[in-house]
Amino acid sequence: MERILIIGGNGCGKTTLAQKLALKLELQLIHLDVLYWRDNWKNASKDEFDELLMKELSKPKWIIDGNMNRSIPLRLKYCDTVIYMDFSRTMCVYGAIKRVVKNYGKSRFDMGGYCPEKFNKQKIEFIKAIWNHDKTNRKRFYDMLNNESAVNKIVLKNRRQVNKFLRRF
Repeated sequence: MERILIIGGNGCGKTTLAQKLALKLELQLIHLDVLYWRDNWKNASKDEFDELLMKELSKPKWIIDGNMNRSIPLRLKYCDTVIYMDFSRTMCVYGAIKRVVKNYGKSRFDMGGYCPEKFNKQKIEFIKAIWNHDKTNRKRFYDMLNNESAVNKIVLKNRRQVNKFLRRF
């Protein structure tokens, strides 16, 4: 495992798993949110994001956490292992709300610019999207994974499985 992709619903703990695994395996950690977000929740252009992503994908070893659904097929072509955190929507919503509360008014370390956490209309829409993630994305994620025969696939369904997985290293 030298090029690891971590995907899953928002709030499931992709970043936390990525941090712990990067330390254990001594791999560079790349947060897609760092490549994508600019100050005040403005996003990078498609071209800028794609250029930054390609620069990271070309490196020999890494862990990349994040969804950015449009780029998953590309990232799958470069990774040797994909970890899909297929958590329940309740756990994902809980994780996202907990993250906002914990970081309220502050920008997280895994963001590309100054993007302070807050509860507003956009955050409510984000929480709704998390609730509907399984309905709109689960089948598509599994279909993408099933189409990649050369990639090691690991599916983790809950925090207990994540902790058991991490103890292997």
